[in-house]
Amino acid sequence: MNTSQWTPICLIDDIPVLGARRVARERGLDVAIFRTGQNQVFALLDRCPHKGGPLSQGIVFGTHVACPLHNWTIGLCDGQAAAPDEGRTPKFSVKVENGQVYLDAHELATLATDLERPIAGPARRAAQA
Repeated sequence: MNTSQWTPICLIDDIPVLGARRVARERGLDVAIFRTGQNQVFALLDRCPHKGGPLSQGIVFGTHVACPLHNWTIGLCDGQAAAPDEGRTPKFSVKVENGQVYLDAHELATLATDLERPIAGPARRAAQA
């Protein structure tokens, strides 16, 4: 029995082909919804497992996205970094019906809400002082 409550997010046409759209949440970092050249749709936390780069700003190729900060390759199917890199970003359940994209409401409310984007540069040094 599937108890998922699906939340409508956008139309598939609202997501650029080979691109992404960000979905803000009440708690936690945004979710990035990606669309491949074959109109497959995937959803990951908008945070690279390496240095926290915004994956929604990366380049989609096949079923992967290249992080815009350091070019790490992250699998859209599972959030796993490609070897030799290591790490994983949380994946969200997504479905598309009649052109409408849905995310699991429970996952949106609870999954990875404790993760933050790392602070880099001068702001990091100030925060540590």
